[in-house]
Amino acid sequence: MDIMPKSASNATPIPVRRALRKLGQDIRDARLRRRIPTELLAERASISRMTLYNVENGDASVSMGTYATILFVLGMIDRVGNLADASEDNLGRQLEEERLPKRIRLPRKKTAPPDAS
Repeated sequence: MDIMPKSASNATPIPVRRALRKLGQDIRDARLRRRIPTELLAERASISRMTLYNVENGDASVSMGTYATILFVLGMIDRVGNLADASEDNLGRQLEEERLPKRIRLPRKKTAPPDAS
């Protein structure tokens, strides 16, 4: 009995699949607005037309580097660097604030031992 590995789409959470599907559609729309044919975008990104097709359909098995390269070719790479920007991480900041001490104590000053003269 052969055991089939889980496909990437089955292992990927539904919200992630939705986000990738939207990203793929946005990439497709950006390509069309720029009037760039699939052949040309694929060539500029050094990928196959099939990989570009997979990206535009939000395929989770395509590497993040490929998505980033396509965004670079489209002139949209600046947004990738801000995906996990700390200034936009509200939950992380709230958790960090919870860990802050309620009060801060200064370290005790050590007294010098008496001179043995």
